[in-house]
Amino acid sequence: MPVAPNRSPPEMVLPATPSFRLDGRRALVTGAGRGIGVALAAALAEAGAQVTLAARSVDEIVSVARAIGDAGGQAVPAVLDVTDLAAVTAFFADRPAFDILVNNAGTNRPMSVADVDVDDYDAVLDLNLKSVFFVSQACVRQMIAAGGPGSLIHIGSQMGHVGAPNRSLYCASKWAIEGMSKAFALDLAPHGIRSNTIAPTFIETPMTKPFLADSEFRAGILQKIKVGRFGRPEDLMGALLYLASDASALVTGSSLLVDGGWTAE
Repeated sequence: MPVAPNRSPPEMVLPATPSFRLDGRRALVTGAGRGIGVALAAALAEAGAQVTLAARSVDEIVSVARAIGDAGGQAVPAVLDVTDLAAVTAFFADRPAFDILVNNAGTNRPMSVADVDVDDYDAVLDLNLKSVFFVSQACVRQMIAAGGPGSLIHIGSQMGHVGAPNRSLYCASKWAIEGMSKAFALDLAPHGIRSNTIAPTFIETPMTKPFLADSEFRAGILQKIKVGRFGRPEDLMGALLYLASDASALVTGSSLLVDGGWTAE
């Protein structure tokens, strides 16, 4: 029987891991003056993005921009009330297109549905949903005009996937964000623009501090978070970089749950 010639195996070419770097890209983070917004802006800047920090409080965003600059990143503050739609239009008219939008600004008014009034409804839904829609619209118009691509990342919540007592307004806004993002994804895919959400559990921030100070409430929440601790702003930084970067080039219309197992049960 003839012996096969001694041949070298074909050279293996390994696939290259897509980059998580964001060098040269322009990013906008709303609600960037405190808590989660600071961590998200810092992550983008560390990955090389030029970050615009938008919030109503000038002192806070100036402080964040300075800290990012001291760490070697690039960030500029921009005072903006995202519920002021005329101001939103003017904001985008004065700037070149962004490559990345992070809709982070939000609020909550926990109470029973029986106690909600129109002012409560408007305060939560106008900031958590209406402003997100129109900030995104203004941003994507410029992205499309610039030829794309782009990434929209909306900070949702596990409460956009489940319900909870005293959270009717918050759940309404965050469930709406999930549906809105999926529809955005379908509208914008032909332009190379992706839309996704990050859905955190309770993150220890200035906004959640008053709620988590209640020992009974705190204990009940910890029973739901299967990893046994509350989230920290740092827990969202990796998720953000994934969705902002080429590492998630085929991901759109999705929700990345960072909830410690809450919704797995």
